[in-house]
Amino acid sequence: MSEPKNTIASPHAHRGHMATTPDHHPAPEARPKRRTFLGYLALMGPAFVVGAWQFGPGNLTTAVQAGSRYDYTLIWVIAVSTILMIFFTDMSVRLGIAAPGSLITAIKHHLGKWVGVLAGCGVFGITLMFSVGNAVGSGLGLSLVFGGSPVLWTVVCTAAVGFVLAFRNVYGIVEKALLVIVLLMGIAFIASTIVAQPDWYRAMEGMTPSLPAGSEILIVALVGTNFSINAAFYTSYGIKENGRTRADYRDITLVDTIPGIVAPGIMTALVIMVSAAVLGKTGAEAGTINALASVFTPLAGPVGATVFALGLSGAAFSSMIANATAGGTMFSDALGRGATAGSPTARIFTGVILAFGLVITLSFQSSPVGLIVIAQSLTVLIAPMLGVLIVIMANKKSVIGDLRNRWWQNLFGAIGLIAIVASSLRLITTLIG
Repeated sequence: MSEPKNTIASPHAHRGHMATTPDHHPAPEARPKRRTFLGYLALMGPAFVVGAWQFGPGNLTTAVQAGSRYDYTLIWVIAVSTILMIFFTDMSVRLGIAAPGSLITAIKHHLGKWVGVLAGCGVFGITLMFSVGNAVGSGLGLSLVFGGSPVLWTVVCTAAVGFVLAFRNVYGIVEKALLVIVLLMGIAFIASTIVAQPDWYRAMEGMTPSLPAGSEILIVALVGTNFSINAAFYTSYGIKENGRTRADYRDITLVDTIPGIVAPGIMTALVIMVSAAVLGKTGAEAGTINALASVFTPLAGPVGATVFALGLSGAAFSSMIANATAGGTMFSDALGRGATAGSPTARIFTGVILAFGLVITLSFQSSPVGLIVIAQSLTVLIAPMLGVLIVIMANKKSVIGDLRNRWWQNLFGAIGLIAIVASSLRLITTLIG
């Protein structure tokens, strides 16, 4: 069977690939543009979609458990994960700008078709796992705000995300919606932290790496949800959808890549601090989202508890949207059926991901939080392959020319790969033991 044509090639793709001349002089297109304030805002989007994806209910659940069980001591995991996430997201941004086609298509052409298909299937498997946590979390969050059955709210949220698929410009709508949701979540978690009044000095001490006894599996889950290579992998698709060029790269880094990844990192650290503060003030271990909300009510009052619950709801819903869209798009690309969110095959598999999360949630209602933690931890098993592929492709001059990795970017890439492989090995030994 012949290789299907890539359907995502942007009008800038060919020019981006040829932007380096034999003399290594950048083409005129590589010169930074002068932008207005609105011009900078227009560049925001792809990294915030990635941030919204990684900042989901699994991320929140592990953060709540980290703060409740180990106080402020695991905040350093979030700091390190965020730094590594920025570097891998930046690699994906450069691939999205300069590669002539989509990332999986480029992998097929340069590393073999089977490698690209395997990568797409791996990401699809991860999104299926995430869909369970997103479905459960969305129901729990909205039930805390409005009351009623969490299962009913899960159905409502799934239907709402499915409705988005009916629009023609799927990715554009998803991107704008997630930007707004991330902003509102930030406000909600900052307000919750102010109410909880954590110990800021001890929080700063938590930036020093330590390994509390019994925390290993939780650290693996924290790494798996905050250093999300599958989410970084998808950034290149958002860059392609928006038709970004070399001339945009510097500004994208400043207004999208860094803030888009730092924002969920900060919010995760705030959740750990809120959980630790609740434990310190009440003595109650809030190891689950429901438990934290119930303890937070007498601590912060009904309004404070509602604000916190709204933040949890936003995290679950935004992650549900981004996860399903990304998984459907990349699996469609792996099959050679289109590399945009609006392609028919991508829409179908996006719906499959949503349906899977809903069915599993309805079938296993007895231990939803346990499902979230297990699902997020298992993602670490597939992530090493995706991380290796990003680093390899980001070093290929034939793919991205002068935007290929420099030595210091490869250094952080190596550190990231070591971290994710070590986490995977630790998870495997823990499960076997």
